[in-house]
Amino acid sequence: MDKLIAQLGFLLELDKLKAILRRTRPVGLDRYENTAEHSWHVALMAMLLAEHAEPPVAVERVVKMLLLHDIVEIDADDTFLYDEAAAAGKADKEVAAAERLFGMLPPEQAREFHALWREYEERATADGRFAYACDRLLPMLQNLANEGASWQENSVRFEQVIRKNLPINDAAPALWQYVLPRLEAARDKGWLG
Repeated sequence: MDKLIAQLGFLLELDKLKAILRRTRPVGLDRYENTAEHSWHVALMAMLLAEHAEPPVAVERVVKMLLLHDIVEIDADDTFLYDEAAAAGKADKEVAAAERLFGMLPPEQAREFHALWREYEERATADGRFAYACDRLLPMLQNLANEGASWQENSVRFEQVIRKNLPINDAAPALWQYVLPRLEAARDKGWLG
């Protein structure tokens, strides 16, 4: 019963992800998406686009990583990718959050979830790199569909988008080849500084 109580407590704690707002808007909506929506959407993206990963990846592991990777935002909040100043203390906050949150689980699950979260953060495996690539790609696609709304609101420059998202090319070159000309077109339309 203790194991079940711990698991259910963790699940209820995850409900807090719905209150963490990001700076990207869902396509066609005026509001910001929350982290729970983002995690669900990017996990589905990985399932759909896994065939484009180079080298091939274990889709189930990638999906698990993507469902877990932002849980730390419950304690550490979301850090906008292009906000260099806010990123300064991000790693330490997220490590502490991972310890607390995964520590709520029974030990075996805590170790598994924490290891998957670290693998995503370290990007030392093909699975971790592809998970990261999906996480980077989705907000770009949303911005492209929304005429660069959050890029414009936050004065994001084309060079920033390229530098921060170039790891997509390492994990899925076809996805990068798809998005790069669209980013260039967005720059030409004035959606990126």
